[in-house]
Amino acid sequence: MALNVKKAEYFSTIIVDDASKAHQLLAVFAKAGIGLLAFKAAPAGPGRTQFSVFPNDPEKMKNAAAAAGILLDGPHPALIVKSDSDEPGECAGVFEKLSRAGIHVYEACGIADIKDSYGIVLYMTQGDCEKALAVFRN
Repeated sequence: MALNVKKAEYFSTIIVDDASKAHQLLAVFAKAGIGLLAFKAAPAGPGRTQFSVFPNDPEKMKNAAAAAGILLDGPHPALIVKSDSDEPGECAGVFEKLSRAGIHVYEACGIADIKDSYGIVLYMTQGDCEKALAVFRN
């Protein structure tokens, strides 16, 4: 299993559950030239959505959000894991390594792509991020 593991920072914000508000939020970051490594939108109560955005430039995102009056919570640590294949059991192997090292993942999401690979976003504490990076280097 060949993995590319990268530490990332993410920020969260709540928007009114409306596609135009999601567009406005993402357009602010696009206009500022901020690329996103990942993002997640999840329900945060009736009529509300929590966006978690993983910028390629966290400082630039903070500045763009402040200029646009967007309140961000973060930065928070996470790991982004990318594999070059999607053999059955590979994703389980990622979590097995983390489990054996006593690393707690409190949230995760993933996706497979059409090129027979997958990616996982692992939400964890700063300390566990550092431990996990060491685990994956070995």
